[in-house]
Amino acid sequence: MTHLSTPDMLDNTTIDQLRSLKLEAFATALHAQRAQPDIHTMSFEERLGLLVQREVHARAERRQTRLLQLANLRYSNACIEDIETRPDRGIERKTLISLALSDWIMRGDTAIFLGPTGVGKSWLACALGQYACRQGHSVRYLRMPRLTEELRLLHGNGQFG
Repeated sequence: MTHLSTPDMLDNTTIDQLRSLKLEAFATALHAQRAQPDIHTMSFEERLGLLVQREVHARAERRQTRLLQLANLRYSNACIEDIETRPDRGIERKTLISLALSDWIMRGDTAIFLGPTGVGKSWLACALGQYACRQGHSVRYLRMPRLTEELRLLHGNGQFG
């Protein structure tokens, strides 16, 4: 006895297989495409491109979310676009742009902000950290007391030369 498969059965099987391969966004996009009446006017390559683009975007978004969570930023809503570079603040726009766009992160350098209480050092560090996470870099936000404690522990364990 031969079983004939309907297109819906094949699509549901394909969607289940995509999900088992952890291609959730791809599967969701395929399901959404099935609901669009005019989707068949697009070529196979165009439809496939949209599906792949959805999966790539979803993975990038998940990675960014994970990086931001791991950064443990004190001010998670801080962003460099909101930094005020008025002359009375003492933050030069040129320096800020240089920090945001330079390759100091790629070199593995560290940024340490010094200044009196209340000038926005933590907020500035969080804004740069968030920007770095949006660029795909991992970040670790630590205040000085926690940093010195971690360095002391690493030195005591022999993990820090």
